[in-house]
Amino acid sequence: MTSSFEIHPYPARLSDAERDRALKVLRDGVAAGRLSHDTFVRRMELALAARRPDELAVLTSDLSTEGRLSRLVFGTVGAVSGFTVRLRRAWQAERLPKLLLPHPAGGHPLRIGRDPASGLRLNHETVSRLHAELRHQGGLWILRDLGSTNGTTVNGRRVTGAAVVREGDQVGFGQVTYRLSVD
Repeated sequence: MTSSFEIHPYPARLSDAERDRALKVLRDGVAAGRLSHDTFVRRMELALAARRPDELAVLTSDLSTEGRLSRLVFGTVGAVSGFTVRLRRAWQAERLPKLLLPHPAGGHPLRIGRDPASGLRLNHETVSRLHAELRHQGGLWILRDLGSTNGTTVNGRRVTGAAVVREGDQVGFGQVTYRLSVD
C-alpha cells in the first residue's frame, strides 16, 4: 500500500519582530527624507497587512539600512557640523554690543522701543514702538514683550509674555541683538 502525502508549503507567519524591523526602516526612511508622508502611510498600511517576509522586503527594498561604518561616519559629520554651529554662535556672541542692566534701586522699568519716550530707543524697522520692558523684581531681572510685531528673544528663543534674564544672556528686539552686562 502506497500512500502519497501532498505537502503544501505554507510560508511561515511573520513575527512581530520582523514587522517591527520593517516599520522602523520605513520610519527612518521618512525621517531621512527618502519617503514622502503619503508613501510612508501607504507602505505602513501594507506592512501591517503583510503575511509573508517577501511582502515586507518589497516595501523596504529601496530603503537600505545603514551599516555600522555609515552610522559612524554620519554621526561624526553631524558632531563636527554641530560644533561649527556652536563655534559660530560663540564668536558672534562675543562681538555683540553690550546692554548694561540698569541699577536695581531705580525701581522703574526700562522701556525698549522706537518711541522717543523709551528709556532705550532703538531706531530700527524691526523694532516696535513699544517693544519690551526690562524690570528688576524680587531679585530677578524680568524681560517682558509688550506685544511687539517681530518678537523679543532671549538666547534665541522667543519670549511669550515674560522671561527671567541674567548677565551674559543674548536678548533680541526684532533683528537688534545685545548681550546683557552688569557694569
